[in-house]
Amino acid sequence: MRFFDLHCDTISTRVARGGGKVHLRRSEGQLDLERLRAGGVSAQVFAAFLPTGDAAREVGVTEKPQALFDQIYACYQKELRANKDLLAPALSGRDILKNEQNGRISAILSIEDSVLLDGNLHKLPALHKKGVRIMTLTWNYENSLGYPASPVPADMARGLKPFGKAAVQRMQELGILVDVSHLSDGGFQDVAALSRTAHIPFAATHSCARALCPHPRNLTDEMLHTIGETGSVCGINFNAYFLNGRSGNYTKIDDIVQCARYMRNKAGIDALALGSDFDGIDSTLEFGDCAGLPQLADALAMYFPSEEVEKICWKNALRVFSAVTDR
Repeated sequence: MRFFDLHCDTISTRVARGGGKVHLRRSEGQLDLERLRAGGVSAQVFAAFLPTGDAAREVGVTEKPQALFDQIYACYQKELRANKDLLAPALSGRDILKNEQNGRISAILSIEDSVLLDGNLHKLPALHKKGVRIMTLTWNYENSLGYPASPVPADMARGLKPFGKAAVQRMQELGILVDVSHLSDGGFQDVAALSRTAHIPFAATHSCARALCPHPRNLTDEMLHTIGETGSVCGINFNAYFLNGRSGNYTKIDDIVQCARYMRNKAGIDALALGSDFDGIDSTLEFGDCAGLPQLADALAMYFPSEEVEKICWKNALRVFSAVTDR
């Protein structure tokens, strides 16, 4: 089985913050290149995570978002150069297939929190030129595009700001996949409306089902239906707190399988994908780390036919990524 993982934080939380001592090839986190190869991962999205406010202070980040992105980007490029035998950048779906034929894992660059745009649309072409192909509109704080998911109903209902709508439209024109994970419900609806108008899918790269776990980061049944109806995709997050809603921080394989079964019933099989959030979550995983992904595929095969397991593990993510980037 092949895998296309729509989100990990490894390049940001481990490598870039590792003081030059942590590298992608081999690390002690949940993901490295040798374990990706062992697990059968053919495409991995690496997020440039840009924390601000209290979150930045907690991890010792002092740089402004643009400077922090530049730092993470330089680290990402260094790792690409150092691991050419295992890893190659992918700017399109075609690149993923080409890299796979050449025996290399595809690296896709994303940005988690588009706060670095700071109201400036002219930054988007430059980011696209640098290889950014997925952008998460918000993280846990308000930015120039919109508002984050919130337990406060009035805040959750807030939609995209005018700049946010313009930014989404520009991303669609450039070929950058719009990511609604972390976004308010109102913002989600605005992205969905823009997706329908442009006939371009979007993604929730690392989110789960709110009916199974009532966390504001998760997606309602209506949102899941919208993702299916627009030909978009949702990557299931492996965070225990988003999956099971129980006390304890242990992710069972069955938690992910049950989420997949529920989401298939609400969104349809073509909407399901994987968005691990490796090295962005501290959950203990029953299958260990990225090398254990085949165990998850085996468990999915107990409830889904083989062709549907393939869709969940890689085909749906590739379809949506290709639809946005192969134009």
